[in-house]
Amino acid sequence: MRYVKWTFYALVALVLFLFFDYTLPQHEVVRIVATNTQRIDMGENAWFYAAPDVGTAGTNASGTGRDIKFIQTIRPNGRPMVFRNEDTGWGWPPYFKLDSFDLQTEASNLISTTDKPKWVMITRYGWRSQFLTIFPNAVRLRAIDGPDVTVFPWVNTIILTVLALILLTIRRMWLRFRERTIDPMVNDAEEAWDSADDRARGFWRRLFGR
Repeated sequence: MRYVKWTFYALVALVLFLFFDYTLPQHEVVRIVATNTQRIDMGENAWFYAAPDVGTAGTNASGTGRDIKFIQTIRPNGRPMVFRNEDTGWGWPPYFKLDSFDLQTEASNLISTTDKPKWVMITRYGWRSQFLTIFPNAVRLRAIDGPDVTVFPWVNTIILTVLALILLTIRRMWLRFRERTIDPMVNDAEEAWDSADDRARGFWRRLFGR
């Protein structure tokens, strides 16, 4: 039973980790090399795409596909990184991004070459998977001085801290509820069972003279 409990806890922890790893904002230092719009025909990977741009009549992510804006970049280590650029609108995750066209223009304006690089900090969420053909969604970008610039994840720290406090509060409330309500009921039930067991034993002793 103990293995079942810890397996359940491990699965819950894994699901939470994957959820927050996908949803929370992360920062990438890159050099933009191109921007383009491409038709994507979605299948099982439709869950990893946002809704059509706000105010448009594009095909929904659950449909067959639609045109999606992309930002092609190179990391400081020379490895490529491709971002999609989609509005999140009022849906999930709650970034309330409505400016994908403006962001595409900013990205195009920051295109640079290897000889004269312009380094950019892109805030994004999501994963890149070649197997699933999914891309992280760029939320915002800004020019930076060089490839060594770092950003402390204040948003992630605040969200995770608040979540931890909420979970600790719920756990404390549950322990108090169990101590005041459930444990006394269990103790009463055990005492009633012991009393009934003693009466049964006394009855059989009187019946058989033992």
